[in-house]
Amino acid sequence: MSTRLQVSAVPVDVTIGDLDGNLHRLRRALATTRQSGPHLVVLPELATSGYVFGDRREAWELALTADDARLTSLAAELAPETVAVVGFCERDGDALYNSAVVLGHNEIFGRYRKSHLWAAECTMFAAGPEAGTVIDTPICRLGVVICYDNEFPELPRRLALAGAEVLALPVNWPLVDRPAGEHPPEVVQAMGAARSSRLATVIADRHGSERGVTWTGGTCVISSDGWLVATGDAARPATALLELPADKSLGEFNDLFADRRPELYGDIAVPRTPVRLPIS
Repeated sequence: MSTRLQVSAVPVDVTIGDLDGNLHRLRRALATTRQSGPHLVVLPELATSGYVFGDRREAWELALTADDARLTSLAAELAPETVAVVGFCERDGDALYNSAVVLGHNEIFGRYRKSHLWAAECTMFAAGPEAGTVIDTPICRLGVVICYDNEFPELPRRLALAGAEVLALPVNWPLVDRPAGEHPPEVVQAMGAARSSRLATVIADRHGSERGVTWTGGTCVISSDGWLVATGDAARPATALLELPADKSLGEFNDLFADRRPELYGDIAVPRTPVRLPIS
């Protein structure tokens, strides 16, 4: 048996430094998702602020607390039975986090702070304390990670083992070289992770460029079988009706979770010293 869920990964025209303008555009984007029935909507990483900060001071000036009315009021734009995941720059005391808030119709279900920081993010943000999170919502048991988090196979697997039915993935993927005709490597990784845990994944990426950084434009929906079932562009969301399997069985004899051998995997979590080769 399986359940069905309508999902949308929604691109947004984010402008670095334009907090009020970005919030307006987010509100307008969420208003376009109104429909009846259960609906998951995912928007990009740091959608309230932009990503390529000049320094920590700029990030601080664009940050919001998780209970800031300018952020939480976005929930008023959602239809009943719609859940939205929105990336934002979070301020908490003296700390900054790269976070995502999970909103419902006029309510807040939870928040996640990115735990794996990419490149110069470590000079601005504190790392979150959770390896992804699972949040119960009225429409699904929702897993949430942010961008670079998903490049660690342990995270989507951990959330799937915790009962996540679908994974929300807000991202800002800088464009990297790849062979002609190939999917972006981050999409390939997400497809593999989705297939290995039968965990459908909804990815909202940036499009265009910001301060010299060109975005991948990887907005897409991946099925629980690991297939790319919808893609979006700068003006069009990726939308699909997903089948969310109730179990992890694979035919008569196999089950993705029951066949695991955790007693053999202990060294996966052993800390290791990074090895950096000298530059010649």
